[in-house]
Amino acid sequence: MATVDVVDETFLAVPPERLAPEFADPAAWRRLWPDLDLRVFADRAEKGVRWSVVGDAWRGSMEVWLEAVGDGTVLHWFLRVDPVGEALPPRAATREVVRRQRAAKALAFALKDRLEAGRPPGVPPGQWSGV
Repeated sequence: MATVDVVDETFLAVPPERLAPEFADPAAWRRLWPDLDLRVFADRAEKGVRWSVVGDAWRGSMEVWLEAVGDGTVLHWFLRVDPVGEALPPRAATREVVRRQRAAKALAFALKDRLEAGRPPGVPPGQWSGV
């Protein structure tokens, strides 16, 4: 099992094809995950991206999976990495997991705020003029 193993999922009331471009640009990866050196393992287009984490600090894998559900998308995020060099002490590993969990949720909520902006509650994306 990886030292840092984080799984997150958040529903966004936008279709996958509207969410996918957020993860397609390599320049965005550095902004979203500045401390991770990512190499595409599998570009799944509207279903997401899988990366190998290959940097000097962390090694492992990361994935953004976009699952069409109802009238929106569940954004699944997986990060499984180990530090390069010495293992983290248990407390430090726990802190890193919590930090990554919070960062994943902050990213998902920022996307929700921007992509769902102005959509009245209860109005499906297909009936909302902002889509």
